[in-house]
Amino acid sequence: MSNVLILRGLTRDYDIGDGRKLSVLKGVDLDVKAGELVGMIGPSGSGKSSLLHAIGLLEAAPNAQLSIDGEDFAHATEAERTRARLRKIGFVYQFHHLLPEFTALGNVCVPQRILGRRKADAEARAKALLTALGLADRLDHLPGQLSGGEQQRVAIARALANTPRLLLADEPTGNLDPATSKQVFEALKEIVRAQGVAAVIATHNLDLAAHMDRVVRIENGQLVTA
Repeated sequence: MSNVLILRGLTRDYDIGDGRKLSVLKGVDLDVKAGELVGMIGPSGSGKSSLLHAIGLLEAAPNAQLSIDGEDFAHATEAERTRARLRKIGFVYQFHHLLPEFTALGNVCVPQRILGRRKADAEARAKALLTALGLADRLDHLPGQLSGGEQQRVAIARALANTPRLLLADEPTGNLDPATSKQVFEALKEIVRAQGVAAVIATHNLDLAAHMDRVVRIENGQLVTA
């Protein structure tokens, strides 16, 4: 499998006042292959979110080499990064952030319609994803009518709606009980494998991390094998 994500030499410094800087990331390298799930662990404040923001193109990374699906984004403009996030990257957060007035089906259609996909095609893709995630009988339910685990599975389907090459998840099961957390992770793993998506999943759940293909830890601003 070829690398979907190639990252070399990412640094991230923050101004903490009085001319001082806090170095959070100090030359981070990371490769992720298609269909691979990489767990990322580290204490709060270690730089997990900063790293996800950089590889998710939410922030510029002019001092690093950053390639997603063979395309160089190290010096991309804000407009180029925005387009790439819509086409190439899916995001799953600890809270589902579903639109409350849209059904499960409608929520998964939204990013596709923004991309310009026809309504019928968007609905077909949404149905296929939700069915694969065990939600075939929940298509017309509003978020408030779904359980926490079901809401998060809709969020996963939405993240995969535009057939991204890279999936980034920040504590995707953090708000769920252990049994539901396991169910959601298994659903995520299965669909990532089936879609051939490269996935980076930040988590504090070591039991969950142990079921990923490999685990890296942020330590002293760098990634090391856990």
